[in-house]
Amino acid sequence: MKQTAVVVCPGRGGYNKPELGSIGRRHLPQQARLIDTFDRVRQQLGYPTVSELDSEPTFKHKVHYTPENSAALIYGAGYADFKAIDTNQYDIVAITGNSMGWYTALTCAGVWQPDSAMEIVTDMAQRTAKADGAQLIYPVMNEQWQPDADKQSAIDALIHEHPGELFLSIRYGGYALLAGTTEAIQTASKSLKPIDDRFPMILPGHAAFHSPLMSDASEGALKHWSVDTFSQPKIPLVDGRGVIWEPGSVNKETLKHYTFGHQVTECYDYSRAIRVTLREFAPDKLLLLGPGNSLGGATGQALVAMDWRGINSKDAFSAVQESGNAPVISLGL
Repeated sequence: MKQTAVVVCPGRGGYNKPELGSIGRRHLPQQARLIDTFDRVRQQLGYPTVSELDSEPTFKHKVHYTPENSAALIYGAGYADFKAIDTNQYDIVAITGNSMGWYTALTCAGVWQPDSAMEIVTDMAQRTAKADGAQLIYPVMNEQWQPDADKQSAIDALIHEHPGELFLSIRYGGYALLAGTTEAIQTASKSLKPIDDRFPMILPGHAAFHSPLMSDASEGALKHWSVDTFSQPKIPLVDGRGVIWEPGSVNKETLKHYTFGHQVTECYDYSRAIRVTLREFAPDKLLLLGPGNSLGGATGQALVAMDWRGINSKDAFSAVQESGNAPVISLGL
């Protein structure tokens, strides 16, 4: 008997040094035709191909972290993972994602074709990278992944103190991502209490994603990309507001404006997307696409916050994951 599953697509930051070569190792020769399609698009755009980037002998920060390269690798790896899912084992009931993962989700659901999606992903990486500002990540949970009101209050106070300069960018499980001007992000970094010698962490190579500072990128994309690029989804989609897009009832113009408008310039609530998806579709499994396992912790934290199936702490999540019947499966591992 098939198990029901929700597919979850990662955002930027998933392809790092440990993931070098993972596309070739995991998906060749089985997905050779798909990867050739990606490579052909990249060649036409004048950029290194997915195959070339993935097969580099060493990980090169200046190459692999370049926005248009990083985005192509993450989308390429994620979509290849999706195509490799055994549909005899899983009935995919919905698709969601985090941040740039919305573009992968649209492709998995059949809204975009794989080749045009690669072109869009590359284009949007360039447009958003041109924007000013930066991103910062900070935990708003305790050591057991339970919400910490004091840490959240510190984030809220900073945003209130810097109107028009600092914004909540992503609700990401037990983390808050802030976006803002470089000066505001630097100020926030110095103001927040240090945690574990890691946080607050300014994310390298990230602009002020999911904030009004992306308005130029949004306006340019809305003008450049035609609604004809969009098709009706074949599988329900849950976006970064928790809104469900059902097959056969989607206004493509509305979907285009969300994808290149709100999704680019407003907060992306990954935690809410997971919460709505689980409550509305009640899947047996969550299948996290690769590369790597960048979504694992944040997804577990989102489950703890909603006390899903009695998972109310980090220890409880770890125990069920190790029980032999793990609800969260990272396909990129």
